Amino acid sequence: MPTNSLGFNKPPSQTRVVVAMSGGVDSSVVAAMLADEGYDVIGVTLQLYDHGAALAKKGACCAGRDIHDARRVAEEMGFPHYVLDYENRFKESVIEEFADSYLAGATPVPCIRCNERVKFRDLLETAKDLEADCMATGHYIQRLSGKNGAELHMAADPVRDQSYFLFSTTASQLDYLRFPLGHLESKEETRALARKYGLPVADKPDSQDICFVPNGSYAQVIEKLRPGAVEPGDIVDMNGQVLGQHTGVINYTIGQRRGLGIGGGDPLYVVKLDTERRRVIVGAKEELSTRFVPIREINWLGDAPFDVVEQHEIMVKIRSTRPPRAAIVKPTGPSEAVVELLTPEEGVAPGQACVFYHRDSSRVLGGGWIWAGAD
Repeated sequence: MPTNSLGFNKPPSQTRVVVAMSGGVDSSVVAAMLADEGYDVIGVTLQLYDHGAALAKKGACCAGRDIHDARRVAEEMGFPHYVLDYENRFKESVIEEFADSYLAGATPVPCIRCNERVKFRDLLETAKDLEADCMATGHYIQRLSGKNGAELHMAADPVRDQSYFLFSTTASQLDYLRFPLGHLESKEETRALARKYGLPVADKPDSQDICFVPNGSYAQVIEKLRPGAVEPGDIVDMNGQVLGQHTGVINYTIGQRRGLGIGGGDPLYVVKLDTERRRVIVGAKEELSTRFVPIREINWLGDAPFDVVEQHEIMVKIRSTRPPRAAIVKPTGPSEAVVELLTPEEGVAPGQACVFYHRDSSRVLGGGWIWAGAD
């Protein structure tokens, strides 16, 4: 019997797939497409934070409006839909660490932790409990068959590629996951499919904010989660000379230039955040250049074990919006390494992800978390 579109040797009608539905156009199209192909689809939407607050906020993942939209899509296409209350898990696994790491002067990426600890761990286990053959999502990334099993590859559309946010997907999770949109060349193709299936979300705008951070104001969220955490202190230069005052370290990010309130002279940038002494350290632009980056919690998706070689000559991405750059990754243990950037980068900060890519292909080789200041 020929393999079906999800890679199973049985008819779609005998293949159960759980689709993680955020209420947006991407995951809605995945669910509709698979239902149209005849798969046994179950839609699941996660309620990740306070529903009352969610109802008042538009444009963020998993808000009340989005739950309603996901349910409407399921009704239109005729498959069951469930809403799971993951609020406590989300708070413990994502929001608490976000607050603590921000207070420690890091620049966290909570969407990665959400994929790693909630969607691809807890929800994936729920999908198995529902006896699903696989779980599908609307992420723009590709799962391709390689000589040693499933491989993770960048999306066909570099503008939509979400590999930076999915680097911590493990090999065993990858075996179970499917990404039906990864091969599409543009977002307009996705919207065209939504219109083809008559979905009510066909023209719904993409969400921009982190779902629990209204208006992109991290500081407001931290103040609410950690009352009293915003304390004033000194803005100092690289020699420790006081140049001014700040209203709280959490209001600043590495590489920031505007809004420092210390005008005059050459442009100054935030180079380091010293949370213990409540200091914002500023310097010239060249002080932001980083060549050696220590990382840990590495998830390796290469064919051979990570630390059996002295170094890996690969490409790395330190910010989601920048293209991969050439680097040498030198393992210092099974899940730790020092990354040498062949071209120094500016604005590298603890808490960011460092994602690995193959030099000569679209393959994603995993990545790790930046955990200390660099040279």
